[in-house]
Amino acid sequence: MNLAAFPLVAGIVLATLTEAVAGTVLAMARFDMIGDTYATPDEFSRLDIVYTAAKLTGFVLSPWLLGKVSARTCLRAATGAMTLACGATALTFDLDILVVLRLLQGTAGGVLLVSGQTMLFQAFPRSSQPVVQCFFAMGAVVAPATLAPYMEGWLVDSLAWTWIFLSIVPIGLTAMTLLALTYAEAGGRAREDRLDWPGLLLFSIAAYCLTYVLNQGSRWQWTEEPSIVRLLLGGTVSLILFMVYQFRARRTDALLELSIFRFSGFAFGFVASIAAGVALAGSTYLIQSFAVTILGMTLTAAGRLLLPGALAFIGTLLLTGLLVQRHGIKPIATVPVGIIGFMVAMWMLSGSTGESGFPDLMPAVLLRGLALGFLFLSITLITLLDLHGRKIAYGVALFNVGRQTGGLFGVAFLETLIDHQTALNRSVLAAHIVPGSVTVMERLTALTHGLTAHGFELGTAARAAVQILARDLTMQASVIAFDTAFFAVALFFVGVAPVLITVKILLGRLSDREEKKMVGTRQ
Repeated sequence: MNLAAFPLVAGIVLATLTEAVAGTVLAMARFDMIGDTYATPDEFSRLDIVYTAAKLTGFVLSPWLLGKVSARTCLRAATGAMTLACGATALTFDLDILVVLRLLQGTAGGVLLVSGQTMLFQAFPRSSQPVVQCFFAMGAVVAPATLAPYMEGWLVDSLAWTWIFLSIVPIGLTAMTLLALTYAEAGGRAREDRLDWPGLLLFSIAAYCLTYVLNQGSRWQWTEEPSIVRLLLGGTVSLILFMVYQFRARRTDALLELSIFRFSGFAFGFVASIAAGVALAGSTYLIQSFAVTILGMTLTAAGRLLLPGALAFIGTLLLTGLLVQRHGIKPIATVPVGIIGFMVAMWMLSGSTGESGFPDLMPAVLLRGLALGFLFLSITLITLLDLHGRKIAYGVALFNVGRQTGGLFGVAFLETLIDHQTALNRSVLAAHIVPGSVTVMERLTALTHGLTAHGFELGTAARAAVQILARDLTMQASVIAFDTAFFAVALFFVGVAPVLITVKILLGRLSDREEKKMVGTRQ
């Protein structure tokens, strides 16, 4: 990759950075935005659900768009839409308007990611893709998991949540300026394929319903809430009908080209992308939540905790890219290293306590970053490197759908696990706090004396001591729940690794059979 390609690569990376910030903003600014919009948690959840569902829809819509216009035109339009929508978001507190703007941001974000990555595959030779995709991953994967939370936390603590959206405007404008300096049209002639409206409608319904279920299911105890059950059934039926329609539709009429699953590398990578999405989104959610709710860190401090992991993440991305591109190492070789490193990092975090600080958590955070760098670039190359022509856009779209879906499942599972474990741990610990117990009485007496020494009356101090003990009980139950969740993420790959190995072996055998058939046919 030469210097002449710098505006193109830099423009695409900055464009993906706008989506990284817009996609993670609610995780850091949720409570401030709820206060300013006067929304209930249920009303505010629409902003998250609409964005994610629209982003998934944008993924599957992108291949059709890329058949009509060039990837550069599509990318510039999506970046412009994202920039305008984020700028407008900073100017209003009206919840209904914010929902519409989040819908636009999500759609633009999905199109932006697919068109940007497709453009890189079209603009650079396959021999350069390891390093090129490394730079793309910095904006699409590293930023939302490490860099964006710190920036957003600092802006919320120092200024206001509106500044997060305002910060996207100069990034988007810079990206569009750099893209304007590139003149190579990465796309073919416009095709006459009509848009698959039935398929798009079915997928959109399924995306919204299932995103709502995964986003809100834990809060409503899943099947105990009738609306969750109805949405789950509606989303499942819509998804099944969508898949049936895609298989029965003509090749030029289908929204997705499912024939790319015949490529063994893509089929394996798609399965691996779901697991990688669970690892990335799940671990990010756990570390941030643990830092804020258990350790009492500010949003800025919680973001700073993840920041050193970004350097490790970028370092192993570059190392993996150079090993594959210059030394001919197969991408699959670094996947086990990434899985093992990630498992060890999560195991280390599972020993955290309520007194843990930066020095205690930093080794595990750095190891997590190193492991994810080995994992993500290799999976990307395995999945997409063998695709050519119009199949690239379809492959990139489905690859992103897999990663996003994995993240949704991962966070939903961990939220449920923490809720259930906290309740269970509280009941178990409470069983040991028996009135009249010597240990309990000593603890209450010490707390009471400490409060009276600070000026509390004896009766007030005694009641406050009981409340402090109950709070400490809940805190300890939560710490144990988070440790269980960290360990569960480590165990997740114990179960997933054999599945990935089996899938890889089976797909390899099927590929060998196809090659033998082709050789026999030629002879």
